[in-house]
Amino acid sequence: MPYRPPLVAHEYFSADPPELPVRAQGEQGLSALVRAEVMASGGDGVTFKASTSAEEVLVVQVGVAGEGVIRVRLGEDVAARTRSARAIEMVRPGRFGGARVEAGEGRVVVDAGAVRAEITLDPWHLRFTDGDGRLLTEQDRGHVDISGRLRTLPFGRSLVEGAAVAYQESLVAQPDEHFGGFGEKFTPLDKRGQRPLMWNFDAFGAESDRSYKNVPFFVSSRGYGLLVDSGMPVEFDLCRATHSCVEIVVPDDLIDYYLIAGPSIPEVLARYDTLTCAPALPPKWAFGSWISSGFFKDSQERVLARARKIRERGIPCDVLHLDCYWQTLGHWSDLRWDAESFPDPEGMLATLREQGFETCLWMNPYVSHLSPDFPDAAAKGYFLKDQDGETYVADSWHGSYPACGIIDLTNPEAVEWFTGLLRGLLRQGVALFKTDFAEGVPSDAVAHNGMSGTELHNVYSLMFNDVVSGVTREVNGHGMVWARSSFLGGQRHSAQWGGDTYTSYPAMGSTIRGGLSHGLSGIPFWSHDAGGFTGTPSDDLYVRWAQFGALSPLVRFHGTTSREPWEFPAVEHLAVEAIRLRYRLMPYIYSAAVEAARTGAPMMRALCVDHPGDPVAWQADLEYLLGRDLLVAPMTSADGTRQVYLPQGEWVDYWTHEVHQGGRYITVTKPLEQIPLFVRHGALIPVTEVRDTVGDGPFTDVAVVAYGGGGSTIIRDVDGDTTITTVRDGDVLRVGVTGPLPITTVEIAPVAGAPATVVVG
Repeated sequence: MPYRPPLVAHEYFSADPPELPVRAQGEQGLSALVRAEVMASGGDGVTFKASTSAEEVLVVQVGVAGEGVIRVRLGEDVAARTRSARAIEMVRPGRFGGARVEAGEGRVVVDAGAVRAEITLDPWHLRFTDGDGRLLTEQDRGHVDISGRLRTLPFGRSLVEGAAVAYQESLVAQPDEHFGGFGEKFTPLDKRGQRPLMWNFDAFGAESDRSYKNVPFFVSSRGYGLLVDSGMPVEFDLCRATHSCVEIVVPDDLIDYYLIAGPSIPEVLARYDTLTCAPALPPKWAFGSWISSGFFKDSQERVLARARKIRERGIPCDVLHLDCYWQTLGHWSDLRWDAESFPDPEGMLATLREQGFETCLWMNPYVSHLSPDFPDAAAKGYFLKDQDGETYVADSWHGSYPACGIIDLTNPEAVEWFTGLLRGLLRQGVALFKTDFAEGVPSDAVAHNGMSGTELHNVYSLMFNDVVSGVTREVNGHGMVWARSSFLGGQRHSAQWGGDTYTSYPAMGSTIRGGLSHGLSGIPFWSHDAGGFTGTPSDDLYVRWAQFGALSPLVRFHGTTSREPWEFPAVEHLAVEAIRLRYRLMPYIYSAAVEAARTGAPMMRALCVDHPGDPVAWQADLEYLLGRDLLVAPMTSADGTRQVYLPQGEWVDYWTHEVHQGGRYITVTKPLEQIPLFVRHGALIPVTEVRDTVGDGPFTDVAVVAYGGGGSTIIRDVDGDTTITTVRDGDVLRVGVTGPLPITTVEIAPVAGAPATVVVG
C-alpha cells in the first residue's frame, strides 16, 4: 500500500516569505572573515579591509553609535545600505562625545563608554565587554565537527552560484544565558532554543510561532541587547542548532547591527529608543475601557443603544469601537459609511461625544476589487503591481472575503488619496482608527519605488501606521492608532493589540506571553481582545479574561461574537467589577504609562525586567508586574488554582492582605470574582473614585493606600508630577506631598505590622 502522509493543519497565507536559495551538493559557498587591516580610523570608529575564506575583499566598520552602543557593519563597500532604507529609515545612529579608538599592533579597541569592542586583526575576532571589562559576548570562531564541516555560520556571507544571498553573524552564548524580545512572540518568553523569523504573518491567533509584529531585537540576561537594522526576513537561531551559539542570517545587501549595553533591561531599552524612537504616549482617555461592536452587522441605532446601555448600567467606558460593518459589506476598506445602516454619522458621533465616548473605526490598507473605488484607484496606480505590471489582486483575507488591491504606500499620490479619505472621517468626529492587517504584501509584488514585495513586506506595516497616525495627529492632535502589525521602531504607534486569538485558557496564556515578549522589544502600550476573539467564551473564561484585560496596559472587549458584559448575564457584575478595579487604580496605571513613555520600559513588565539575575524570572511567563508595584497573575486554569512565582522581597495579597515571602512559588486559589494580584510590601498605590470615564483632564480626589509604610511614589498626570514620601515614626506614618495634586487621604492597608495612624504634611 503506498505511503500516505497524515492529515495536518496547513496555514495558507498569500504572503508567505520566500525561501533562501539552497547550495548545490558539495558547494561550500561560505565567505567568512579571516583577517583584516585598518583602512581608516577616526575618533568614533574604524573601517577595515577584510579578507575572507572565499578570497573576497569586504569592508567592515566598527563604530560608536551613542553612549553604550557599538555599531558593526559588513558589506561590499562603505556606502552599502539595507534594502528597506529605500522606503523608510528605521534606525538613526547617534554620537557619543566620550568615544575613543585605540589602535595597537594587530589589535583595535572601540570604546563607547558602557560597552567596548575589542578587535583582533589576524586572525579576525571581535568581542564585546562592558565598561569594566566583563565579557558580554564575542564572535563564535566556528564549530567544526570531526568530519571537518562547519556547524555554525561565522561572521561573513553565504554565496550560491557565486552570488551573495545572505550575511551572517555568530555570537557565543553562555550556558546560563537567557534571551527575550523579537516582537510579539506567543512562544515561551525565554527564546533560548527557538528560531525566530522576522516576517510579519497574519498569525491566525496566538498559538503558533507566527507573529503579527516582529522586531529584530533581543535582550540578554548578561546585560546587553542586540538590534539588526534590516527589513528583510532576518532569521535568528538562539542556541537551537548549536546550544552555545546565537546565529543571525540577514538576506540583505549587508549586515548592520548594534550591540547595546545595559546592564539592566530598562537601560538597554532606553538606549534602543535613542536609536529608533521614543514610545508615543496614548491620550489619557485611551486608558479607559474600550467596548466593541464585535465582528458582525452593526448600525447607527445599535451603536446609540449600546452607548445608552453602558451608561445606564454604570459600566465605566471611554471608547466605543465600530468594527468592519460601519462600511458596506463587499466594499471593505473603501472608508465610506454604509449610508443605509448609518444615515447620520456626524450626528451619531456628536451624540457619543456628549455622552463621554470617543469613537474608533476599523480599517485596513486593502481595497476590495468589488469596491466602487477600485477601478479608478487601480487605473491611477494606487495599488501594488504584479510582475507583469498589472494591479496585484491578492487573497488578503484567505478566501473568506473578496480579493483586494493593496495600497502602494511608496507612491506619494496614493498616500495623498488615502489620507484624504481618512481626513474626512476624522473631521466628522472620529477619534482614531484600528489599523488592521498590513501583513499581506506578497513577496512577488512590485512597488511604485521599485522595491520587491519581499523588501517591502515588513516595513509596510510601519508605513501604514505612519500614514494613519500622521493624519490623525493633524486633525485630532494625537497620533494614536490601534494596530495589529508592526516592526522595528513601532513603539511610535500607540497602541498595538494581540490579533485574532482563540477563546480558550491556553490561548489566553499564549496571549500573555506575546505581550511580555513585545514589552521586551520596546513596546510599552499593548493590549488584546478581552474574552478572546474567535468563538464565544464560557462565562468563567470571559470573567478571567476581563480581569486580565483590566490589568493590562490598555483594555478592549472585542470578538467574533459580542463581548458586551450584559451578553453574559450570569457574570456581568464580575466583568464590570474588573473594569471598576481598573478605574479605581487609574492614577497608578496612568503614572506607569507616563513613566513607560519617558523611559521605554514596558508597563506590563516580565519579571526578568526587574529581576534579570533570577533564572526563574525568565521562565515565569504567565504573570507580570504592572508598573513597579503590582504583580498580576491572570487565572489561566478553569479550576481557579495556579502556581504563582513571587520574586525576591515581600508581597501582599491584594484581597486578603496576607504577606508572602518572595523568591519562591506559591499555590494560589481564587474565586471567580478575584484575579491573583499582589502588591509589593511597602508600596504606595494611588487610587481614585470610580467614574464613568477617565477623560483627559487631571485627576481629582486621589487617595494613597500604603502597604506596610515607609516608601515613596510619583503620581504622574497631565499637569505634572506629584511626589509622595512616607517615613515611619514608631506607630505613625508621616506623609509628605510635593506637586500639583492635593493628597488629603492616605489609607493604611491592614497588613500585619503596619503603622496605626497617618499624619499628612
